[in-house]
Amino acid sequence: MLLCVPRTLYFRERSQTVDDGIKVTRVEGSTARQINGRPGGDAEALTAFDARLDAEVDAAAAALRASQRSDGHWLYDLEADATIPAEYVLLNHFLGEPEPEREAKLAVYLRRIQSDRHHGWPLFHDGDFDMSASIKAYYALKLAGDDPDDAHMVRARDAILAHGGAATANVFTRITLALFGQVPWRAVPVMPIGIMLLPKWSPFHIQKVSYWSRTVIAPLLILMSEKPEAANPHNIDIRELFVTPPEDERRYMVNPTGAKLGYAFLALDWVLRRVEPMFPARYRRNGIKKAVKFITKRLNGEDGLGGIFPAMANTVMAFRTLGYADDHPDYAIARQSVRKLLIENDDEAWCQPCLSPVWDTALAMQALMEAGEQPTSPAMNKAAEWIRDLQITDVRGDWADKAPDLAPGGWAFQYRNDFYPDVDDTAVVGMALDRADPETNREALRRAADWIVGMQSKNGGWGSFDVDNTHYYLNHIPFADHGALLDPPTADVSARCLSFLAQAGYAKDHPAVTAAVAYLRREQEEDGSWFGRWGTNYVYGTWSVLSAFNAAGIPTDDPAVRKAVNWLQLQQRADGGWGEDGATYWPEKKSEAKTSTATQTSWALLALMAAGEADSRTVLEGIEYLMDAPHEDGKWAEKHYNAVGFPKVFYLMYHGYPVYFPLWALARYRRLRDGNAAVTSYGM
Repeated sequence: MLLCVPRTLYFRERSQTVDDGIKVTRVEGSTARQINGRPGGDAEALTAFDARLDAEVDAAAAALRASQRSDGHWLYDLEADATIPAEYVLLNHFLGEPEPEREAKLAVYLRRIQSDRHHGWPLFHDGDFDMSASIKAYYALKLAGDDPDDAHMVRARDAILAHGGAATANVFTRITLALFGQVPWRAVPVMPIGIMLLPKWSPFHIQKVSYWSRTVIAPLLILMSEKPEAANPHNIDIRELFVTPPEDERRYMVNPTGAKLGYAFLALDWVLRRVEPMFPARYRRNGIKKAVKFITKRLNGEDGLGGIFPAMANTVMAFRTLGYADDHPDYAIARQSVRKLLIENDDEAWCQPCLSPVWDTALAMQALMEAGEQPTSPAMNKAAEWIRDLQITDVRGDWADKAPDLAPGGWAFQYRNDFYPDVDDTAVVGMALDRADPETNREALRRAADWIVGMQSKNGGWGSFDVDNTHYYLNHIPFADHGALLDPPTADVSARCLSFLAQAGYAKDHPAVTAAVAYLRREQEEDGSWFGRWGTNYVYGTWSVLSAFNAAGIPTDDPAVRKAVNWLQLQQRADGGWGEDGATYWPEKKSEAKTSTATQTSWALLALMAAGEADSRTVLEGIEYLMDAPHEDGKWAEKHYNAVGFPKVFYLMYHGYPVYFPLWALARYRRLRDGNAAVTSYGM
């Protein structure tokens, strides 16, 4: 049952019964200063620290408020690595529709992010060389007109060859190269179009993989079936990137995991490669028809299939391969969905992997309310109305395959993605709406909570988009060398769901809450941290879980909490901040940190404050780091990527994170200290 209690930000009184049965009442958000636990008065002058803290919070809040769009939402740029802008150029040349002026700007971006250290392209800022990103960036630059004898191209080519050459690229890159005739089709795994016709009980079915996999795979199967050749109007090749001529290479196919099952799937691929050409034409036609039906049903207007660039680009190429004219409505809208992702200015352009308006808005709302924005202010009312109207209540998406009796009630990440709401966005939106106006948002919150409870997996955790998407054997197929085919439960997403349910009034003994807490306890790492699937990395996961534990009423002296606090304290850097590199997704580099960042420092501070450490020296030093770190107009300077799409494969830089998270952490510190409260009573 959803319990919605009317709230106000200032002097908000809340009663909580702790484990020993004592009822504690505390006041949060008081505007009175607290000196050693006593309310301050007019006679007590603000210290220089107090004045600076107030100024920082107020300035950052004003900047965040000013960036709100006229209809009430926020949207910040979302940056990936070189592959997305490179693939935009490759798409143009596949279609035979180069855009010289735009591609020249994209080339400026690609040259700018080329590494000065290894001369290739990394997956994240200052990361190590990545073969696939480097090949695509090099090819895109050559297509855009860069001379292969230019110094930056020579350096890139030498780096690629030194790391084994283009034959060692990942599967998705080799598929792109096959479409451009740069490698033979035997360089890629067999993925028969008949996959679309398989029954649900078969070992591989499109519903057994993650949402992002199925939206990418459906159009890709058409391409792999029809094997079109890119228009490539300037006939540009990259044979110079191969150590062995691509037609002579014999070791394209490798076992992605090294496990015995991987070798079994390689043997199956060998068999399919020989029998697939003998399948009847009717089988191929029916498979293509099924794939087109899947795509068209989920085309999603100008927001695109799945709301993500790879699925959109594959859709455009699949439609062109099937002969769709430029003015065919489905082709035209798919092409437009790709262009909508571009960021372009006078000198430079790049392409986003997707758009993040719902995520940005829900987080910005909570940061502003933490900073003192009245929940019923015009800005909050407008934001709440905008985001409430995007709740998906009339579409039963792919998630319903595992939860057929569950009523819809989630939110998607993008402006629109009705078939693919996710529990992470839904939980964060739910906490924002609950904090803003639980009475007005009562029905939306009830639907959201019901949907999240219904999306819980058997192990007590939550995956992002599906229930029990845990067919782990599929990670061993040759196609899955990226290791991100599935959407299993993860600690960060599960923690957010628990936070929302706890904030919404679900009791500690509710089965969903009990199962979630047990799952999170099992997921704690030996060192006390939690893994961050969608944010970098263990700092993000640990913040997520400590916030959830606090919301669920787990005391701050719980052994799991103290172990996590100890880990966070050990990670603090000499400058008072926290940082964590994208390389930490490789076990041997778990502790790697090149620098402190405002975003990760904010997560660490919010985590520690959720664990009752607001008065600690550790937190004070972190607050001082944030105030001292370079920032201007409400945004902290940050180059290091702060999130992941797929660990080890695809990384993200949320440009909104160094805007609203530092504000949130500073404002939380001020509110807890001024209110003389040990911890917050909100889920985040």
